[in-house]
Amino acid sequence: MNTSEIDAKSLEKAKALFETGDIDKIEIGNVQGLRAIHKYLFDGLYDFAGVIRNKNISKAGFRFANCLYLDVILPVIEKMPESTFDDIVAKYVEMNVAHPFMEGNGRSTRIWLDMMLKKNIGKVVDWHKIDKEDYLQAMERSPVKDLELRMLLLPSLTAMVNDRDVIFKGIEQSYFYEGYKAE
Repeated sequence: MNTSEIDAKSLEKAKALFETGDIDKIEIGNVQGLRAIHKYLFDGLYDFAGVIRNKNISKAGFRFANCLYLDVILPVIEKMPESTFDDIVAKYVEMNVAHPFMEGNGRSTRIWLDMMLKKNIGKVVDWHKIDKEDYLQAMERSPVKDLELRMLLLPSLTAMVNDRDVIFKGIEQSYFYEGYKAE
């Protein structure tokens, strides 16, 4: 199966996660919940679906957290506060730096982020309103300072947390950020 086929099937699974209500059965804000999201999206597509990586990875010259330290780093991230927008974004940034899976981190952690926002502040990101390049640049700089990312996400927050269009357009945008284009 090629990357485009994997992405298309995973996108279907991401939509099903919300359509079926299975997202409501997943613990929010912890590593177990993130693993469950990843497994749901990529089960049957990758043999490492939901499995914390044991190899080092990098992207565009950025080396993510060393796999040898993930068992120490992930519990620390899990314990980070998530009561405010700023707290939640900081936690999201740290999980992005950890990049716990071999593939599919962005798609999984954006859902994880939205579920923390929904649970703790009653909002989600309307991802469809966020430009791909602006988002990718803000994420690239976020390990140094997350202000740019917060300023990008804040105006796109919506209280329409259960709106099917907001959720599905957001999922599609999330896949677009990763290079997927529907054929």
